[in-house]
Amino acid sequence: QVQLVESGGGLVQAGGSLTLSCTASGSIFTINAMGWYRQVPGKQRDLVAGITRGGSTIYTDSVKGRFTISRDNAKNTVFLQMNSLRPEDTAVYYCNADIRALGSARDYWGQGTQVTVSS
Repeated sequence: QVQLVESGGGLVQAGGSLTLSCTASGSIFTINAMGWYRQVPGKQRDLVAGITRGGSTIYTDSVKGRFTISRDNAKNTVFLQMNSLRPEDTAVYYCNADIRALGSARDYWGQGTQVTVSS
């Protein structure tokens, strides 16, 4: 059974930094695109950043120049380095991955990790 486990969230002051990590485990053959989404109460879950297996990246406009997504394919792990954090970055952050595994080929989600930025 495939699982995505996130870590690294927490409370930080505006201007500070956090790094989120997400590791996939299970009978995995291939992980294609990976990404980070975020959601605040009452709103939809939105893409923050994505990365292909080959390393091509995309970012939502509000985080360009502040956040960096990267991945370690050997460790089935994706990272999100978040710098110059703002109060409006406060949200639950979810990891997502397109995974081909034994018996399945679909998107998987992590359990979410809270990021709170105080002003």
